[in-house]
Amino acid sequence: MTIETIVPDAMRRAYDLGHYAPAAMANGFIFLSGVIGRGETSEDEFRNAWETVGVVLAEAGACYADIVDSTLYIVDLAANAAAMARVKDEFIHAPYPPSTWIGVSSLIYPKARAEIKITARVP
Repeated sequence: MTIETIVPDAMRRAYDLGHYAPAAMANGFIFLSGVIGRGETSEDEFRNAWETVGVVLAEAGACYADIVDSTLYIVDLAANAAAMARVKDEFIHAPYPPSTWIGVSSLIYPKARAEIKITARVP
């Protein structure tokens, strides 16, 4: 089995310093590392994260419609779920893939409110 790492140019520094790939392709699937967004409001942060997911998918030759599963780790799930749902609907459309939402106490970046983990198919 061949594994190919996916590193968009804008993420090369994180790859070199953090020693992780934004994504890898193997056996017809694309596996994204968790994506955390940036923004003043929760919606801005979540939108930035979903936009970054799109950049990584595009680098692998895929798009949002190729997502086959998502896991969302959300700090204070009760407070942030509605905002995440609104923003997610800007990017993910029917037929909807499976999605698991997990409430967590914190993420690697202390102020982050969510981390998005995606598996997609290679088109």
